[in-house]
Amino acid sequence: MSDVSTQVDRPAGAAPRLPWHIGALIGIVGVGSAVGSGQLVAGFVGTEASPYLAVGDAVVNMTPAWLKNFAVSNFGTNDKLVLLSTMGVVLLLLGALAGVLSRRSAVPGTLFAVVLGVAATAAVLGRSDLGQLGVLAPVVSLVAGALVFRLLHRLAGEWIAMRDFKAQEHSGNRHPVYGDPAGDTRRKFLISTMGVAVGAGVAGLIGGIETSDHDVEGSREAIGRLVPVRPTTVPPGADFARNGTPSFITNAADFYRVDTALTVPQLRAEDWSLRIHGMVDRELTLHYDDIRRHNLTEEIVTLCCVSNPVGGPYISTARFEGVLLRDLLAEVGVHPDADQLLSTSVDGYTAGTPVDTLTDGRGAMLAIGMNGQPLPVEHGFPARMVVPGLYGYVSATKWVVDMELTTFGAAQGYWVPRGYSQQAPVKTESRIDVPGSFATVRAGSVVIAGIAWAQTKGIDKVEVRVDNGPWVPAQLSAEVTKNAWRMWRMFVDLGPGSHTVQSRATDDTGFTQTAQLADPIPNGASGYPSASFTVK
Repeated sequence: MSDVSTQVDRPAGAAPRLPWHIGALIGIVGVGSAVGSGQLVAGFVGTEASPYLAVGDAVVNMTPAWLKNFAVSNFGTNDKLVLLSTMGVVLLLLGALAGVLSRRSAVPGTLFAVVLGVAATAAVLGRSDLGQLGVLAPVVSLVAGALVFRLLHRLAGEWIAMRDFKAQEHSGNRHPVYGDPAGDTRRKFLISTMGVAVGAGVAGLIGGIETSDHDVEGSREAIGRLVPVRPTTVPPGADFARNGTPSFITNAADFYRVDTALTVPQLRAEDWSLRIHGMVDRELTLHYDDIRRHNLTEEIVTLCCVSNPVGGPYISTARFEGVLLRDLLAEVGVHPDADQLLSTSVDGYTAGTPVDTLTDGRGAMLAIGMNGQPLPVEHGFPARMVVPGLYGYVSATKWVVDMELTTFGAAQGYWVPRGYSQQAPVKTESRIDVPGSFATVRAGSVVIAGIAWAQTKGIDKVEVRVDNGPWVPAQLSAEVTKNAWRMWRMFVDLGPGSHTVQSRATDDTGFTQTAQLADPIPNGASGYPSASFTVK
C-alpha cells in the first residue's frame, strides 16, 4: 500500500481555521521556546544578555518612583520576583493572544515574535555591562520563537485539515481513506509541541546552571577572612535583643536588600577594577589586590533605605571593612569645584554623593567586607560604597566599578530624575519592635522596645507614650557609635483592653523626630511609629 499522504489531497480552498485553544497553545509554546533559547545562549555569553532579564531591567528603569515604592512597601525584597513572575504571565497571555489571532494564518504570531525579539535586542544593546556577543541571545530567541511558532502552526493546520477531510468522508462527500491520517497528524503535532515545551524548559535550566554564581563564590571564598588594623568592639548592653529588639550587629543573611538589580551581578575579584576620574589631578585605577594592600579599616554603620516606611524593616547594621574614601580621593587630588562623586555599578546604576560627606571624617569607605568576611555577592561583592548618614540611593552603590568627580549641575544619579531629592541625609527616626501591631500580651508589666537612629549625630533620648498620654523617656542601650542605631525599652503596667503606643527620638543636636507624615518620596518617610495591641 502506498503512503497515505500520496492518496489524499489537501482540501481545496482557504487554509483551515485552527480552534482557538490550539492557537493559544501554539502561541504559549512559541513564547516559551523564545525565552528558553535566549536563556540558554545567555548562559554562555553572560547572564546580563538574557532577553527576559534585559527586558525586566528596562521595565525597572522605566518604573515611576511611586510604583517602585508601592512594590517595595507591599512585596519587600520579593519585589523582583513579583516583577519577573508578572512579566512571565503577561508574556504567556500575549503569546496566547497572538496564537488566537493566528488561527487562519501564521503571520500575526510571526510578527509578534519579531516585535518581541526586536524589543529584547534593544534592551540587551542598552546594557552597559555586555560585550558584542551579548546580542546573540536575543537574536537566537527571536529566530527560535518565530520558527517554532510557524512549525507548530503548520503541523496544526495539517491536522485540522485532515480532521475536516475525514469528517467529510463520513458524511459521504468523499471517497473513503484507509488508515487514520487525522490521528497521525494529530500525534505528530502533539509530540512536536511537547518536545518543544520540554526542550525550552531544559534550555532555560541549562542556561540557569551556566549563569550560576559558583565561579564568583569561589573567588569570594578564596579571599578568606578580612582583618582590619583596629577591629571594632561592641560593649555589653548594646542591644535589648532579649526584650525583642534586633541584635546590635545584623547577620549578613538577614541584612536587608533593596536595589534595582533583577539578577545579582556576577563579578569576580580577579576581574574587578575601579576607575576614579573626572575633576581630579590624576586618574587612578585600582584592582582588588591594590585594596588588599591598604591597611583595612573597620566601621560599624547602620544603613537604611529611603523606601523604608515609618517603622519599616529596611534598616540593618554591620561591621564594614575597607579603605576610607577620603584617602583614595587624596591620592587623585579632587578639584575644588567638584561637589559630587558619581559612582557607577557594573550594571549601570548610578548614585550621586556629596564630596564633603566623603572627606569630613564620618567614616565613608570603599568596603570590601561585611562582618569580617568578603562582601556577600548580593551586597556588592567585590566592592561597594558605605557612607554613614545618607540614604542608600545617593551613597551605597554596590558592585561599584567607576567613580567620577563632577558637579551636581553636570550629572544626576539614577533616582534623581525619577523624582527623588538630590541631597538625602538620613532623618532622625525610631521604630517600635514589640509589641507588634495586633499582638496580644499578658496584663501587668508590658515591655515596649525598639530602635532609633540618627547616623552621624547620635541618639540622645527616646520617648514613648501610651494611649495618647504624656511622653515618657525610655531606657537607652549603650552607645557604640553615632553612625549606628541605638536600642530602647521601657516597662509599663497595662490593664486589659486595647492600647496604642507611639515613639519619638531626639538626636544629639536637639532635633526631635517630627510627627509630620511624609511619604518616602522624595527624601524619606517621617512621622511617629505606632503599634496597637491587646492586653489580656
